[in-house]
Amino acid sequence: MLVGLNVRHQIVEYIEKTSPKTKISKQTILSWLEIHPGKYYAWKKRIGIENHHNGQLPKSHWILPQEYQAVVVDAKQCYTGGYKRFAYEMLDNDIVALSPSTVYRILKTEGLLRSWEVSGGSLKGTGFGQPTRIHQHWHTDIKYVNFHSAFLSLISVFDGYSRLKIRPFDGYNLHHELCTQMEEYHVELTIQRALEKFPGNSPRLISDNRSQFISGDFRKFLREVGLDHVRTSVRYPQSNGKIERFHRTLKDECLSKKSLINLNDARKQIAIYIENYNTKRLHSALNYLTPEDYLLGRVESRLNERNLKLNQAVENRKNYAKLHLN
Repeated sequence: MLVGLNVRHQIVEYIEKTSPKTKISKQTILSWLEIHPGKYYAWKKRIGIENHHNGQLPKSHWILPQEYQAVVVDAKQCYTGGYKRFAYEMLDNDIVALSPSTVYRILKTEGLLRSWEVSGGSLKGTGFGQPTRIHQHWHTDIKYVNFHSAFLSLISVFDGYSRLKIRPFDGYNLHHELCTQMEEYHVELTIQRALEKFPGNSPRLISDNRSQFISGDFRKFLREVGLDHVRTSVRYPQSNGKIERFHRTLKDECLSKKSLINLNDARKQIAIYIENYNTKRLHSALNYLTPEDYLLGRVESRLNERNLKLNQAVENRKNYAKLHLN
C-alpha cells in the first residue's frame, strides 16, 4: 500500500480518535483497513516529519560529516599505522572523539589502513609472574649503536610494569647512558643514576647473562644498593624481552631514520626519542596512555577525561540528528 504523507497522517488521526469513541481496538480497525500494525506505528512515530524520498535519515549514533572529514584529513597528514593509537591521539588532541573501531572503519573505507597488524604473541618464555605495580621489576640491557663504522654502547634501565599480561612490552625508560666504551662500571653507573632519580625503591633487577652482569664486582654492587638480581636463562632471553623490544623500537623509529652527526648529536637524538617515548607516545599495553601516566599515577584521571570527551561527542551527534529529523 503506497500512502502519501497527508493520507498517512489522516489515517493515524482517524484511528486515534475512532478507537476510544467506539471502543473498537486499533488492531481491529487496522485489520479492516488491511494495514499492518508495524506500519501503522511507524507512521504514528513519524507524525510531523516530512518524507525524505527513501533517503537515509540521520541516527543519533551516526558520526557527523565533519568528524569523518577530520579523521581523513588528519590521517593523510600524520597516520603511520596503528589505528587504535591514532584514535586516542586524536581524542587527546581534541581533533575528534571517536572509538577505535569507528576510526578503523573510516580508514578502511578511505584506503588509509596499513597492511601490518601486531599479533598478540605467545606466553612462552615469560619466566616469572609479571609485575603488578611501578618499580617492582627493572630491566637492564645493552644495545650497540652503529656509529661512523664503530659502535656506541646504549645502556638502559627500564620499568617493566604493564597493564597487559599477554603482551607486556611497554614501560617507562628510567635512565639511559650512551657510552663510547663498554666497561662494567658503566652499567653500575647507569643503575645508580636510575636509583637516584627514583629514590626509595628496591626493585628486582632483570638482565641477560652478558659478562658485565655476571661478574663478582657487579654482584657486590647490587648487594650494596640492595637490589635482587634475576638473570634470564642461557640462550633463552625472552623473559627480558621488554627492554629488548624497547631497543628494537628505538632502532626502528629513531636510529634507522636519523643521521647521527657526532657523539653529542647521537646523545641528543636518543634523549629526544626516549623523552617522547615516555611522555607522548601512546602504548597499546597501557590503555593507549603514556608510561609517564602510569609512573605519576594519573591513569584514572586521563581515562575519565577521555570518557567525558566521548560522551560529549555522543550528545553532539544526538543534537545533530534531532536537528535534521525535524
